[in-house]
Amino acid sequence: MLADIAAWFITLFLINPLQAEAQEQLQRANASAQTVQQFRQCIASEGPRLIERATNEPAWAIAAGTGLMIGWSSPLEYIDRNNENCASVVRLLQGGEGNTVES
Repeated sequence: MLADIAAWFITLFLINPLQAEAQEQLQRANASAQTVQQFRQCIASEGPRLIERATNEPAWAIAAGTGLMIGWSSPLEYIDRNNENCASVVRLLQGGEGNTVES
């Protein structure tokens, strides 16, 4: 039961905001189809990894979700930057509106 709540918490406060922020940035930057595909692959691999961690470590999930909810941390802090697909998404999101997307 606690594991289900932790997974829900991570989905609500980490995965969903990350998806929304990335989609907005991708649209604003008129991202290429390749970049959009990389984003989808990133979420497809990172989402289950984060939910599994939340399920196995409910205290981590609650701490991470709370930090995200009150603004102490960013969803980008929880993304594996060694994942090639995620690295490009993180660069895009950290680059802000002024940068263009290269792909």
